Amino acid sequence: MKPRLNLWQISNMNFGFLGIQFGWGLQLANMSAIYTKLGADPDKIPILWLAGPVTGLLVQPIIGAMSDRTWNKLGRRRPYFLTGAILSSLALCIMPDSPYLWCAASLLWILDASINISMEPFRAFVADKLNAEQRTLGFIMQSFFIGIGATMANALPRIFRELGVSGISANGIPLTVQYSFRIGAAMFLLCVLWTVFTTSEYPPEDMEEFNRKRAENPGAMGLLKEVFAEIPHAITHMPTTMKQLAPVQIFTWLGLFCMWLYFGLMCAYHVFNAPSVKSELFDRGVEWAGWCFAVYSIVCFLVAFLLPKVAGATSRKLVHGVSLALGGLSLLSIYWITDPNVLQWTMIGVGIAWASILSMPYAMLSSALPQGKMGIYMGVFNFFIVIPEILASVALQPLVKNVFQNNPLYVVMLGGASLLVAALFVMRVEDSGGSEPGALSAGH
Repeated sequence: MKPRLNLWQISNMNFGFLGIQFGWGLQLANMSAIYTKLGADPDKIPILWLAGPVTGLLVQPIIGAMSDRTWNKLGRRRPYFLTGAILSSLALCIMPDSPYLWCAASLLWILDASINISMEPFRAFVADKLNAEQRTLGFIMQSFFIGIGATMANALPRIFRELGVSGISANGIPLTVQYSFRIGAAMFLLCVLWTVFTTSEYPPEDMEEFNRKRAENPGAMGLLKEVFAEIPHAITHMPTTMKQLAPVQIFTWLGLFCMWLYFGLMCAYHVFNAPSVKSELFDRGVEWAGWCFAVYSIVCFLVAFLLPKVAGATSRKLVHGVSLALGGLSLLSIYWITDPNVLQWTMIGVGIAWASILSMPYAMLSSALPQGKMGIYMGVFNFFIVIPEILASVALQPLVKNVFQNNPLYVVMLGGASLLVAALFVMRVEDSGGSEPGALSAGH
């Protein structure tokens, strides 16, 4: 039985997620606008976002399986946190200086691959360190730090604007965005370093057996050989709960992807009535969209610790289903909204959904996974996030151009409808861990 950890220990082990979300938050709020500034048409945006899901599809299961088999001075998961953080910080520094569209798209591939190297082991890290009773709290703590990181990242351009920063760089990107990416790079690295140096890891239970297995396939090539052999086995032997969560994740992340890709453009054109990408109204609309993302991130960390209490009184799947429905209805309501101040309040429902998305599926899944295979199964579970994003990247282009007439509003609404479908699928999930009524007790 693993010892109970206190709230400070659980906070330290999840603090790196604040930095990781700085990277994701800056990207999600600004990349579509950066692409547009560099000459991309709205219907080309989805394919330019292909980097995230493809690198997630390739990197996360491989890194997850590799970390299951790793043990050195830094531990099992921490070597991957640190490597990904260094590479991500470099990419964030360079991204806003991209002189051409192809350059920005190439850097996004590097950035997303690096973030995935850091992010995937964090999910397994929580399951490694916490006993079953505390895992919901562990994943909720991740939601809390993700909410804080995203809030800061999304609000930074507007904060710089309020502080009097103006002007554009040589490639047309506002200086407010450029400075935000620089701060994000530093935050990413520093937050991950905090987790690396304040949190230890448990060694393999049978070190002799661990070393014997590593000796059978020594070196990096031997490790990769084992990894590529295990991934197909993990896919074909998924636990029942994981299979039932698959359609929930697919429709959830399809909905989120639609929102992230087009919310900024929707805000600029539908709410701020920007006549063109060169208009100052366009920049103000994108900045306000970033603020709206900050609002849902604020809601995320405000409600994060309420969710386990509600789940304890009801069930995790009921909490997740209702949360997804609130997010979907919020996005659909944007059709009738043209006032920026009203728009920000629709993000309350999205924030509740986001807090649940970042915790409840992983808490339900971890209860159904074998302890020694947390990394590989968390990586495979990521398939149900990235596959719908890949399909959206490919399929949205003709849909946006020919059906939606390049109107980003309808793509955001499509995202809302997708979240409602996901909410319906939650009701089919068998949650073997139940409501975990003791999950909120962090220990001392």
